[in-house]
Amino acid sequence: MERIYKLKDRPEYKSKPTPVTFKKSDTVASAVKTMSEKNYGSVVIVDNSSKVIGICTERDILKRLVNEKLNPSKTRIEKIMTPNPRVGKENDEVLSWLRTMSNDRFRRLPVVDNNGKIKAIFTQGDFVSYTWPDLIYQATQMTKASLSKHFNATSIIIMIMVYSFAMVFAIRFI
Repeated sequence: MERIYKLKDRPEYKSKPTPVTFKKSDTVASAVKTMSEKNYGSVVIVDNSSKVIGICTERDILKRLVNEKLNPSKTRIEKIMTPNPRVGKENDEVLSWLRTMSNDRFRRLPVVDNNGKIKAIFTQGDFVSYTWPDLIYQATQMTKASLSKHFNATSIIIMIMVYSFAMVFAIRFI
């Protein structure tokens, strides 16, 4: 099983489209239009150096624009965006970010290069293909280590035989 540990090593990283970026002074209406056209759940807000300063998600739009009854054509993104979002670096470990995203309850991770420029956005869904196979592999390895620590191969075979005999016996007399 191939082990992938860094964000930039994930297959999704190279195939992801470049995230859509806006300036904080742009209107929410322009961001919503682009999000709708591209079927994106968020846009990244950058400064004049293209460094991430915020993220605007569907949830931000719902809670801070729609719920507050603001006019999207007049409201600037900076008013509703999530400022200073957590930002991953290309060389960061996948499992570390998966744990952080899960514990801190956020779903989108902007990923930047060494210069701080936006390269991709990872969502929790992007990690699913990594986590299930990896978790199964880790559970298998832990089970093997635990069993081999407490039981040798002979005792495991004997337990399987006893279990099988018990099942045959139970089936005949039930």
